[in-house]
Amino acid sequence: MNPSNWIDLAQDRETGIETLRAHFYKGHAYDPHWHDSYLVGVTEQGVQRFNCRRARHDSTPGKIFLIEPGEIHDGEAPDDAGFTYRMLYLDPQWLERELASLFEEAPANHALSFAETLTQDPRLAQAALFAFGALHGQELRIVRQSALDGLLGRLTQHTQWRQRQSTDPRLPLVAQRARDYLHAHCYRDLGMDELAAACGIDRFRLTRAFKAAFGLPPHAYLVQLRLARARRLLAGGAWPADVANDLGFADQSHLGRWFLRAYGMTPAAYRKRCSNLPD
Repeated sequence: MNPSNWIDLAQDRETGIETLRAHFYKGHAYDPHWHDSYLVGVTEQGVQRFNCRRARHDSTPGKIFLIEPGEIHDGEAPDDAGFTYRMLYLDPQWLERELASLFEEAPANHALSFAETLTQDPRLAQAALFAFGALHGQELRIVRQSALDGLLGRLTQHTQWRQRQSTDPRLPLVAQRARDYLHAHCYRDLGMDELAAACGIDRFRLTRAFKAAFGLPPHAYLVQLRLARARRLLAGGAWPADVANDLGFADQSHLGRWFLRAYGMTPAAYRKRCSNLPD
């Protein structure tokens, strides 16, 4: 990471919501990755360029970007001044529970979905920044809850319910079968031959189908899957060395290199900022 780049991250104990404010100078910010959370971010300064949902987006000051759990995205700064942004990471169960109370009838077997990835809504931006400030600044509980209620009220204008599906008809079945296999065996030292055999296809065609469907080849997807789970374990106070061992990384340094590329900070720094536990 550029030594001039900086990240300020905290976690709200009551809701588990992470709040992050960061700045990246020109060039690469972070590799393609995903989160287990719903992301609500506001660009403060500069141009924040990222790829998501098979499209390139340029977020400028005041714009809001909305990213669902599992959506692969990256980040870069195309201009010399770089970019600054604020982000809230909303736990899916918390968000669905809270938003469901705002709808008269939340449909069964449906999941929340963002209608668009990048939008211009000054009232939503204001609500997101107010919620960020309340949580990041550890305001009184009533202030934090009121700020979140205001954010949720504005988010209803940008969310929709989509039916949960075991398979996505838009994606090749073999790619989805491979993804399910990776999720079921993500801690093991898998080989492409094993994955291809489980899917009934040769590994070359599998790699092409998988990358076309998910934007990453299987090996990179597996790394990101492990990183997403590492993030949760570290936030709970687990030691980086134990996380690396439990998730199948060669060692702590191996986990650290990938974690830094994806999230812009080391596992130890992330653990400390989320858990407030000593190194």
